[in-house]
Amino acid sequence: MAESLLFAQRQLPSKTDKMQTMAKQSNTPPPSPDPENIQDKPDFSQSPAGSTAPVPALELANHFLIAMPSMLDPIFGGTVVYLCEHNANGALGVIINKPTDMTMDVLFERIDLKLEIMPNHLPGAGKPVMFGGPVQVERGFVLHAPLGHFSSMMKVTDEIALTTSKDVLEAVAHGNGPQRLLVSLGCAGWSAGQLEQEIVKNGWLTVRADPSIIFDLPIEQRFTAAIKLLGIDPMMLTGEAGHA
Repeated sequence: MAESLLFAQRQLPSKTDKMQTMAKQSNTPPPSPDPENIQDKPDFSQSPAGSTAPVPALELANHFLIAMPSMLDPIFGGTVVYLCEHNANGALGVIINKPTDMTMDVLFERIDLKLEIMPNHLPGAGKPVMFGGPVQVERGFVLHAPLGHFSSMMKVTDEIALTTSKDVLEAVAHGNGPQRLLVSLGCAGWSAGQLEQEIVKNGWLTVRADPSIIFDLPIEQRFTAAIKLLGIDPMMLTGEAGHA
């Protein structure tokens, strides 16, 4: 088994630095979501961060990006992305409907976390870890509610936060962590203006996110449920639609 992974308890890097290093590599073949093809233990050592960068007119944090039929990218086709951050430097999100073969139970074993609660009481027990995107696929990203107090946590809304430090999973293992969570390997990143260009080209529909879709719905229902937030029939979806 691989060497125990780092979960650095440190200040988050600046938002500008993060956005510069997290531009989406659309032309890069997607990494396999098979856990056999990634590190034995996902690394939660680096994380997204906050800053005071000016916010553009199109502010899509806490929105879903819903891939349009025209989205032919092998990584993002058919996906729903929850956007955690969007500003003048770029955007950061997590795919919420692309599972890996690794379950939450296996994840806890691989990062050497002993459960202090019954396995069937573990939030997300038996559910798969998500493939969150092609950026930093060896690292873990945890969307969770309620917020809590964790060393590398970014508040998205009053209900939802994104944490990349191990302490959030330690709290879950001890029975006093967030009760609603989605764990992903990797995330999705866009450089300044890149996401806006993709939206203008009808690559994505956008709609304000519903936490129940992230945390409560079966994975296979999330895409359809996200589209229905727009009040449209998924069967009528074409590559010519715009965004809300």
